[in-house]
Amino acid sequence: MYLKKMALTASVLCSLSMFMVVGSTQAFDPDETVLPTKTYSGKDFPVYYRKALPVTATRVRYTGFHPGTSVLKAGTVRFDGAMPLPADILMERDVPIKLRDGTIIYADVFRPADGAKHPALLCISPYGKEVGGQHIDDVPGRVGVPKAATSGLERFEGADPAYWVSKGYAVVNPDTRGAYASEGNINYWGRQYAEDGYDIVEWIAKQKWSNEKVGMSGNSWLAVSQWFIAAEQPPHLAAIAPWEGFSDHYREAGTRGGIPETAFTERIAETFASAHGLLEDQPRMIAQYPFLNDYWMDKQARLSRIKIPAYVVASYTNPVHTHGSFAGFREIASKDKWLRVHLTQEWNDYYKPENVADLTKFFDHYLKGEKNGWEKTPKVRLSVYEMEGHDVINRPEKEFPLARTQYKRLYLDAAHDTLQLQKPAAARLSYDSEGAKPEAVFTYKFDKDTELTGYMKLHLWAAAADNDDMDLKVKVEKIAADGTPLNQNAFGSVAATGQLRASCRALDPKKSTEAEPFLLGTGEQKLQKGQIVPLDIGIWPMGIIYHKGESLRLTVGAYRQEKADVPPFGSTKIAVPTESYTYPAGSTVKKEVLGGDCSEAADPAQVVKPVPTHNKGRHVLYTGGEYDSYLLVPVVSAKEKEAK
Repeated sequence: MYLKKMALTASVLCSLSMFMVVGSTQAFDPDETVLPTKTYSGKDFPVYYRKALPVTATRVRYTGFHPGTSVLKAGTVRFDGAMPLPADILMERDVPIKLRDGTIIYADVFRPADGAKHPALLCISPYGKEVGGQHIDDVPGRVGVPKAATSGLERFEGADPAYWVSKGYAVVNPDTRGAYASEGNINYWGRQYAEDGYDIVEWIAKQKWSNEKVGMSGNSWLAVSQWFIAAEQPPHLAAIAPWEGFSDHYREAGTRGGIPETAFTERIAETFASAHGLLEDQPRMIAQYPFLNDYWMDKQARLSRIKIPAYVVASYTNPVHTHGSFAGFREIASKDKWLRVHLTQEWNDYYKPENVADLTKFFDHYLKGEKNGWEKTPKVRLSVYEMEGHDVINRPEKEFPLARTQYKRLYLDAAHDTLQLQKPAAARLSYDSEGAKPEAVFTYKFDKDTELTGYMKLHLWAAAADNDDMDLKVKVEKIAADGTPLNQNAFGSVAATGQLRASCRALDPKKSTEAEPFLLGTGEQKLQKGQIVPLDIGIWPMGIIYHKGESLRLTVGAYRQEKADVPPFGSTKIAVPTESYTYPAGSTVKKEVLGGDCSEAADPAQVVKPVPTHNKGRHVLYTGGEYDSYLLVPVVSAKEKEAK
């Protein structure tokens, strides 16, 4: 295998034995590298880079560098039990794409073997274009996605080439800058990543087989990529379909509520591989830079620049992507945009046949010009939890949040552990933030059937009795009339959540609304011990129906670092054929087993540990009287019948 090496010269690297980065809180670790990285501010920002796993690491499941063209025959399979290919596919493997700065990256291209021009779907990430360090087989039960639902040609979280080629599309799966055989260093979105995406889109449009219409599709990282790349406005990007993806890395994933969270990003970073370069050390950037700066502003998608058609998918329970998915839909400038909200899980929803068919109709309309009635699709299709066998699915709406929403205050009563419509008498309660159960619980019983759909806010008066700061987490759940929690479904927890570091409580008055506090994020205001301060804690969107006699349970407590809810990526052993890319179903062929280790790290010394919380001693909550602590809830009235 031949892999061109990238020279890391003194002009490129800014590695110093002791280098203090402006605005950071600790000295630079000489074992890492700092590179000047361009941002949308127009200034380079010094960014930490770490070692990526080598492509020979077991957990990254690299299939090798094999440039060439072959025809994958209809009826063959990539893996035992996978969907047989429904049509012949012309596969171009490890195709070089030259970016504007001369960097060469590599892509796999799947397209119809008919010599005609076709639209293309771009599915982009650094996870590996073939098998890779993350795979749905690593997820317990494949999160309900049958193995036969896809061909196995798809990259993780991306469109299945077998299906889309049979429908007259090409699918382009690049390894982004720095990933696997691609040259350069691996980046986390931002200006460099977005400009690379622009270049890839325009490269696709210039290919002889292209009809010059490009769309983008995929979950999670692939969805986030769409916000950034579409904002660059590549001329031939005709439509996007971001399927659950955050749009502001600082506020939604890295430092939600002002609390740095490195566990999730660290687990993801440990799956990346590069034959040439380094990996942007985002976990360290989170730990090092807790406040908004040019780096973090570069990780905010420029949503208002997106004007092309968009099919946006969101859910209420994704711990990383919920807020950004809804914000993306609301803030893009596209005239033609649709939102569908589901109640399952992103990968499960993405590969459901009915949803694949729905997405096909969208792309057929915008990439092929078919007059198929897509424009009559309701602008918003909303699903709402009921949790007792009667969830509402795909209810047509005109907007989100719903215009008929009426916000209601439920006042906290510390004396009775309840929520009520009238402000109670003054009371307070406390808990030990370092104790076994560092929380307070308040309940409200409904006297009639009520739907709460949209954004919530907790306005809370609180004090840190023994410290100069506190980290809080809040949760809103449904409780049955008999006291049974109704907060789980087949895909996990069903709860609306919010969190806040008290010292980061300052709001942006221009962007904050009654139901949506928007944190400034530019600094901190430490507390005096015992100082009582008002806190506005934004709670991510939720949709849930409460019946008469059922209760809403609000939990307010000390934020605690939880183990990252990440599958054991790399652990599953996956057998791939060695003499051809696919093989006749049921036949015996020689295979190579990839994977089987999820513990490898490129350099254990560079693994970023969780940042300590700001909790110490007692938290005191004040309610009633002069302290108007309340939960603001979005009450949705029944839809009026529209005139025919």
